[in-house]
Amino acid sequence: MSSIRLLAIGEVMAEIRSQDDGFAVGFAGDTYNTAIYAARQLGAPGQVGYVTRLGDEPLSQALLAHALAEGLDVSHIARDPQRNIGIYAVVTDDDGERSFSYWRADSAARRLFAAGQAAPVLPAAEIVYLSGITLAILAPAGRVRLLEMLADLRAGGATKVAFDSNYRPALWEDRATARKTMEQIWQLTDIALPSIDDEMALYGDDSEEAVVARFAARDWDGIAIKRGSRGPLSPRLAADDRPDFPAAMKVVDTTAAGDSFNGGYLAAFLAGAGEAERMAAGHRLAAEVVAVPGAIIPRAS
Repeated sequence: MSSIRLLAIGEVMAEIRSQDDGFAVGFAGDTYNTAIYAARQLGAPGQVGYVTRLGDEPLSQALLAHALAEGLDVSHIARDPQRNIGIYAVVTDDDGERSFSYWRADSAARRLFAAGQAAPVLPAAEIVYLSGITLAILAPAGRVRLLEMLADLRAGGATKVAFDSNYRPALWEDRATARKTMEQIWQLTDIALPSIDDEMALYGDDSEEAVVARFAARDWDGIAIKRGSRGPLSPRLAADDRPDFPAAMKVVDTTAAGDSFNGGYLAAFLAGAGEAERMAAGHRLAAEVVAVPGAIIPRAS
């Protein structure tokens, strides 16, 4: 029986970040960031697993060591000797906003769930977490294969699916394909973690209220619609039951604000917290993360 409580699926890349004396190399990726922050909140090693494909080159080896040092279960990570991990460079301005350059078009992770490839085993887990980026990087057949696997896991009754649409237009064939695929995954989702800006961009909504109304039209086991520094909304909570969301005291880098929120929220969900507590936990963690450079901040000593 698997001891994994949260299983995240996606792509991890080498992160080349500008700093005063040049560049520093780290590792990041939206679902990977969430996995690490959730693992830190849960505490015990092995409770969070990660599914991806890596190469055999030095950066892939270093990434695997990084994941192990963070206490992730890496037993379901596949290796691809023909491909490397993706790379991105990020430059941050004085307001903490970022600009990116990517080298990921032929990364090993893009063959995850691909036709002709052995499908990774998705072990039993209380929550399986993925994002729109997870789906966007896959070939169409890979998306179908992954959705079928998620449907099978969820049908067993012991696994919930958590999803963040994390819409990145440049990764999709077109907006129509993105919308169709997102609608399919939302039908399999129990815990919804969208961002208001992404949803407005994907659907062309002219107001936040339209996004909230769309998500309020169905029941969720958990839902937090992220709104950056203003804090999240949940249609499951009455206005009087929503906690306060203090703004971050310091904003240096917003790279993983939403990812860390998701990690804090999902860890609180697994700990049995109610909706308001989950949202407050995610917001607190995100406020800590944006005060430090990099997607993954140093662990507290």
